[in-house]
Amino acid sequence: MNFEAVKSIYYFEMARMRRTLLQSVVSPVISTSLYFIVFGAAIGSRIQQVEGVSYGAFITPGLIMLTLLSQCIGNGSFGIYFPKFTGTIYEILSAPISTAEILLGYVGAAATKGMIIGAIILLTANFFVDIHIQHPFMMVLFFLLTAVSFSMFGFMIGIWAKNFEQLNLIPMLVVPPLTFLGGSFYSINMLSPFWQAVSHFNPVLYLVSGFRWSFYGIADVNPVISLMMISLFLAACLITLTWIFRTGYRLKN
Repeated sequence: MNFEAVKSIYYFEMARMRRTLLQSVVSPVISTSLYFIVFGAAIGSRIQQVEGVSYGAFITPGLIMLTLLSQCIGNGSFGIYFPKFTGTIYEILSAPISTAEILLGYVGAAATKGMIIGAIILLTANFFVDIHIQHPFMMVLFFLLTAVSFSMFGFMIGIWAKNFEQLNLIPMLVVPPLTFLGGSFYSINMLSPFWQAVSHFNPVLYLVSGFRWSFYGIADVNPVISLMMISLFLAACLITLTWIFRTGYRLKN
């Protein structure tokens, strides 16, 4: 394992977060505060509790997941797209670095940045609602698996994208609807039977449900199934990225 190569990529990507501190940290905190003001206060005044939990506290895991998904996908995709855009990707491909080392550097940095923002959102939420974590180990596990898997997914998008329009297509067009329809701001038990069935095809539902269970012990889906689904998604991303680096798909053209 070439740890120097991993460290170089990792530190370079983390330095980008320091250079864009206002956009990386302040913006998510302001957005989360607005979510709590709008959803927690306005809607929370009409919906006092959801499954025995105050509405503001109920939406907190969903808000953290919403931020974590967008940050990890964005960081993962931009991290590899810019070397492609500037041509420095060839320096990485020609260097004595394995696929695992490249992934550890780029995906590790993207996941770290996403988890830092997620942790800040969790701290920010404490100013608005009382949060209790019933299963802290499982909370960290869901948090870590989600960050790593969606950083890998973002990395795949960055490789696939040929221009900035494609780079933003999935994060802007696909991810937000899946997040909002995945039970981030409500329990799917509130939906009609048809839409409950449709929601089970949404992968984000399993992330939000499992993460919320780690906080309050309530879930729309069995947490074991949620853990299995995110593990399958992580394995699928890893297999796909291994194939990409072996074939050079969208890397060498």
